[in-house]
Amino acid sequence: MSYQVIARKWRPQNFAQLIGQNHISQTLTNALRNDRLPHALLFTGPRGTGKTSSARILAKALRCPNAKDFIPCENCVECREISISRSPNVIEIDGASNNGVDAIRELRDSVVYAPSSGRFKIYIVDEVHMLSTSAFNALLKTLEEPPAHVIFILATTEVQKIPATILSRCQRFDFRRISTRQIADHLQSICQAEKISADADALWLIARQGDGSMRDSQSLLDQVVSFANGQLSLARVSEILGLTDRQLLLEALTAWVQRDTKVTLQVLGKLMESGTEPTLFAAELLEQLRNTLFVKLSESSSAGEKQTPLVELPESEWRALQSLAQQLSEEDLHLLFDMAMKLVSDLHRSTDPRLVLEMGLLRIANAPRVTALAQILSAQPQVPAANVASGPAKSPAPTVAVASKVTAAVRSTGPKPAAERWFDFVQNLKTSEPLLAAKIDALLFVNEVGRILHLSIPAKDAFLKGTMDDKATREKLQSALEQVWGAGVQLQITVATGTAAPGVAVPDSGVSAKALQQEREHMKKQSLNEEIAAHPKVRAASSVFKGQIKTIKETP
Repeated sequence: MSYQVIARKWRPQNFAQLIGQNHISQTLTNALRNDRLPHALLFTGPRGTGKTSSARILAKALRCPNAKDFIPCENCVECREISISRSPNVIEIDGASNNGVDAIRELRDSVVYAPSSGRFKIYIVDEVHMLSTSAFNALLKTLEEPPAHVIFILATTEVQKIPATILSRCQRFDFRRISTRQIADHLQSICQAEKISADADALWLIARQGDGSMRDSQSLLDQVVSFANGQLSLARVSEILGLTDRQLLLEALTAWVQRDTKVTLQVLGKLMESGTEPTLFAAELLEQLRNTLFVKLSESSSAGEKQTPLVELPESEWRALQSLAQQLSEEDLHLLFDMAMKLVSDLHRSTDPRLVLEMGLLRIANAPRVTALAQILSAQPQVPAANVASGPAKSPAPTVAVASKVTAAVRSTGPKPAAERWFDFVQNLKTSEPLLAAKIDALLFVNEVGRILHLSIPAKDAFLKGTMDDKATREKLQSALEQVWGAGVQLQITVATGTAAPGVAVPDSGVSAKALQQEREHMKKQSLNEEIAAHPKVRAASSVFKGQIKTIKETP
């Protein structure tokens, strides 16, 4: 008998042998047990994930006369014929070569005939997305209401190309990419059964190249077994498939971690000898940096898992990346990843990829180390705030003199409580009478003599005199004043001239509510700035970076 390839020989024959699709096998098994199997099923997913195999397994479960709990016996005529696509009652149609309306019309005419034996007649249409629009339209009615003995199983890798009218008539089952670990474990079982000597790392490499497809991985295993003609080692498999040596990737990554240009030059020499494609090598280095970051994050997580599902690596490679991750901070890994990503981008645009790869690897090997700011600050001695306040580094802000001048003016022109009461009065007025408050906000409060409040209009705001002389404005202001100062309080407003009236201080020496508000805001900001500057972490950061605080901004 002629040789049968591994992908055909090891095709799953029942749901228990279906790898990586437990959600599919469990759902179909439950539907069979509860007699709730739909008349039309759509299997969709990436290539080599078990769609056609599942369709045949389902057909055997329905037609096998010796099935127990819908598990086919694999020995009867029905099981053998279905396995090799020779059963007259399980018709497999290739949608790619039978995509015309005539083929679907023939199918539609044949479904009315009962199966030659058994209860069900099953139609498996593979690559159904290749059918023409007319063929889909011809299938609609039959797919919606087929005879009771007919079950349709449609399979496709491109479900987006199937019309919504077909999708609505089928129960959809989505097949997932099979994990690299599951493929590698299954390949190991095949090698043991076939007496093939293979290293675990070599099988991981084959599984990784399969990219989630069991059939592709089995075909690659067949290929490397034929070429190797002996032990399947990691180096041998890499050579046969034309892939980058994993050990070389690890050496390059180690050189980056240790910032060692000499080791990087050695790696470049090995790359030249091996003839590795520069773009492929840089892309795999980028992936390994990504893996290293996830390894580091998984080690620092509270879950305590040995590996993260985001990274599928053999145990030896995981341990190697784990050792490298301990020598780097997360920030350092992000820097290396960004530089490697730029290298990959530059390689795609370059006319001389090897030259760009060499310069890029050396540039990354000389990259500065990045340490988290929190780690730097935690290593600095904490400076008490009291020491900072009395230290020689503290210098008064230039605005302090302005604030002192305003305060002195208030103190010299009248009792502090009176000025403060006027300020509070204007601030409260801004809420109840904002227009009136805006008119008196710039007036200078001079003093309070008896029951008379002396205010002065600054010379630059002389236009306010007309406003203050307005009868309605004065009445409204008088009413508001009496609510604070009591009945009988009087208001005397003059225009600042630089001359003093009898018993009144110099008019232009007063202070306005607006100026008092600015003074308060300034003093508050100055106090906050001093508090921030005196904070131990800020002092430590200034010491580490040899810098000065230029601006302090309040964030929302």
